[in-house]
Amino acid sequence: MSAPESIETTTAPKGRLSIRTVAMPADTNPNGQIFGGWLMSQMDLAGGTHAFQRTRGRVVTVAVDAMEFHQPVHVGDELTCYTDIIRIGRTSLAIRVEAWVRRRCLDANQLKVTSATFTYVAIDENGKKMPVPDEE
Repeated sequence: MSAPESIETTTAPKGRLSIRTVAMPADTNPNGQIFGGWLMSQMDLAGGTHAFQRTRGRVVTVAVDAMEFHQPVHVGDELTCYTDIIRIGRTSLAIRVEAWVRRRCLDANQLKVTSATFTYVAIDENGKKMPVPDEE
């Protein structure tokens, strides 16, 4: 599958590196490619880690905008997720997550496979919404 012409998949990643892992055989779908749910969970881990660090506490995922998969992820690909905070509300923050791969960890070039905006809500020890603290 090739990327639609309107989708740029070869520019530099935006944001900070938040997670890096290798796609393994156990993560495949019935077609032998990496399962989209696995990819989405890695992106949520990356965004949640960034949100946790920014809020200095617990967060929960409350929404994900639409995802479009531009390229497949294959077994052995090195997946890297980059994150960038795009909005901070009173109790929530939206984080843009970009997923990039290096094919079989041999190629220095990265290829963007998907991106999405994840929304997290800061919660206290009782699971209740709490304000996102000001940056120090």
